[in-house]
Amino acid sequence: MIPLLALEALLLTLLVPIPALAAAPPRVVVSIAPVHSLITGVMQGAAAPELLVKGGASPHGYSLRPSQVRALSRADVIFWTSEETEAFLRRPLAAARAGQHIVKLMDLPGLTLLPARSGGAWEHAHKEHPESMDSHIWLDPLNARVIVQAAAKILAQTDPERTSLYEDNAGRLLRRLKALDEEIRGLTAPLAGKPYLVFHDAYQYLEHRYGLSALGAITTDPERRPGARRLREIRKRLRASGARCIFVEPQFPSSHLEAITGGGQYIIGRLDPLGADIPPGPDMYFILMRRLAGAIAGCLTQAHAGSGITDERPAQTRRTAAAAELF
Repeated sequence: MIPLLALEALLLTLLVPIPALAAAPPRVVVSIAPVHSLITGVMQGAAAPELLVKGGASPHGYSLRPSQVRALSRADVIFWTSEETEAFLRRPLAAARAGQHIVKLMDLPGLTLLPARSGGAWEHAHKEHPESMDSHIWLDPLNARVIVQAAAKILAQTDPERTSLYEDNAGRLLRRLKALDEEIRGLTAPLAGKPYLVFHDAYQYLEHRYGLSALGAITTDPERRPGARRLREIRKRLRASGARCIFVEPQFPSSHLEAITGGGQYIIGRLDPLGADIPPGPDMYFILMRRLAGAIAGCLTQAHAGSGITDERPAQTRRTAAAAELF
């Protein structure tokens, strides 16, 4: 027989309201790694968003796996940049179910947007859409701030119970981005007016924000091999400019590099707008931006010091490029 006091205590515990179970966090999918890093930072402590384009893959010409198609269909929120960068998402997102929140980052208010470059050293970029805007918006830390603020607001609307978490995370990210901007500004300040050549016109936002002076790109479409005429034009422009730094990208072959350098004294570096070899996560974006700024600063400083030709690519990559057919 239960003692009276024990029975009263049991009844009191039954009368205490049991808190409702917290709702599951939203399922979030992000297209590319730099944006995924920012969204991961906003969602820390809630859930991890899923990344579509991983490792050394390029969003240009990317094909979704069946598991990724299913992840998109189940997602509550999808963050992507634009049709220009992620053409592979046009069809899946056009078939999005009701209630899904599709966030096209290029449409966010407050972004700094720059027209896609064309003509001269940026020959034929987006010729069929002359009004196109450059979609590499994440390479400006001030645009990253806009993305973080928008993500926190959208996630809070989708998941009101975790509003404070998203807002606190966003606040920390904004402080880190402010410090990053100041750091890159200090690193690149001495580089104004020093020309260099890039493989792919992906870095306009970085150049615009920090006063860098890329003279042109080897190709405006990384999926197309530049023709002999184009390579001759770039070589002529490169020599006339006095530029000595040329940057290639790990996702794309650089077999045409010898045709451009023509035996001249150039420093070959690497830039990667997607950070292919950086592990995904909340720090990835910051590592990426420091690496880009550091690579440009290092090459231009070395060139200005008058050192001879160097090639920062792995030895196997250099041998493959040298042996490849140029045209």
